[in-house]
Amino acid sequence: MISPFIINDKNLFLDRFPTGQVNRSLQAWDAADEYIISYLEQQVLSDSKQKILIFNDNFGAIACNLTDHQLYCVNDSFLSHQGIELNIEQNGLSNENITLLTSLDDLPSDINIVLYKIPKGKGLLSQQLSKIKQQLSKDVVFIASDRAKEIHSSTLKLFENYLGTTKTSLAVKKARLVFCELDNEQAATANFPTSWPLENTNFTLHNHANVYAREKLDIGARYFMENLPTIAANKQVIDLGCGNGIIGLHVLSKQPEAQVHFIDESYMAIASAKLNMTENLPSAIEQCHFQVNDCLTSVEGGSVDLVLCNPPFHQQTATTDHIAWQMFKDSHRVLKKGGELRIIGNRQLGYHIKLKRIFGNETLIASNDKFVTISAIKR
Repeated sequence: MISPFIINDKNLFLDRFPTGQVNRSLQAWDAADEYIISYLEQQVLSDSKQKILIFNDNFGAIACNLTDHQLYCVNDSFLSHQGIELNIEQNGLSNENITLLTSLDDLPSDINIVLYKIPKGKGLLSQQLSKIKQQLSKDVVFIASDRAKEIHSSTLKLFENYLGTTKTSLAVKKARLVFCELDNEQAATANFPTSWPLENTNFTLHNHANVYAREKLDIGARYFMENLPTIAANKQVIDLGCGNGIIGLHVLSKQPEAQVHFIDESYMAIASAKLNMTENLPSAIEQCHFQVNDCLTSVEGGSVDLVLCNPPFHQQTATTDHIAWQMFKDSHRVLKKGGELRIIGNRQLGYHIKLKRIFGNETLIASNDKFVTISAIKR
């Protein structure tokens, strides 16, 4: 939703990305963004140009306020990078001083200030804090922000373990700041990717920090694998929202001549999927294609035989089904006539209604107390 973000006499109009969202009440910034920008401009910034490293700025609310400085924006989300670029452009701001980095890239040197939006996942939090301590000078100014209710004593303990001396601000509009010194000489180190054996197989799965189910196969993926269709040789298959790539890996273990496209909006997910294929089925790597994407935006229409998907029902901390809607509509567009979309989801999400509306048909393949597996065919 395009909403005015007015702070320190700046009037910006910010939109969530992707822009075509069903729930238009969600805004592209929050009180934690307001607090960290206000504090920074009133208490930290001088007239000189600073080199600022920004983590997890979901839609560019922080970056759009600081374009006079040299900015490096770190995200694991392709959608967040797209959102930053969109909001910079639609506010008539220059992107000359902005460099977009993934969570797997090395950090730039000579950073003066780190602005850190605390992510939801503790794995990503640990990995990023560990990298900050290892790669940046101890003299940097470090300020983190989040909703006050999300900053627990366990969260602050992580900051102390990975960085050093940690203090917090008073809460303002239900948001809070965290200030850290990088002075812990015995700082903990986050070791990623993690690895674990996949039960009843000879495979070992590897997961980067921001990938779901980092220590064992989640029950949804396990149930989905039990109810996949039989796939003929040379079929074009998409593992949409692939995560660590377990579904595509399973497909290729059964049909090594299939062409499997691993697609996710997380850079760490695609890196994990590529690592898992390389380590577990190197003989099938030529049948694999890996892409960071906004659902299936850049995939040619009518080019795919099968899409397999476990759609998300949230974006960052917001509960929303607009990504699932986009996945289903994109799947209908890219499938050949007679092609199939097969999904798994929690029973209460009502995905069968969406599929019936988009495809004109849906078939229940399997169900249990928690999950349903549903198929839809493009007519």
